[in-house]
Amino acid sequence: MLIPCPHCGARDIQEFAFLGAAGTERPCGLAATEAAMFEYVYQRANPLGLHEEFWYHGAGCHCWLVVRRNTFTHSIESVTTAKDARVGAAA
Repeated sequence: MLIPCPHCGARDIQEFAFLGAAGTERPCGLAATEAAMFEYVYQRANPLGLHEEFWYHGAGCHCWLVVRRNTFTHSIESVTTAKDARVGAAA
């Protein structure tokens, strides 16, 4: 599978590290109970269809990306930097 990095162009998936769902937020502060951390680390959804994921381009530009990918066909709909995705979400 090729991931089209906004900075480096299309690159093989082996250059990237997968983090997980882009919409999942890590519990912090008083919300970071043992049960909440267990839920965050181990209880993940495995959706079929379009899904946004975090990928890190470790063998390239060292940029965090948000990849919108179809988990059934593995086709990639869009890729944006995590910084730009976060700014867009706050607007």
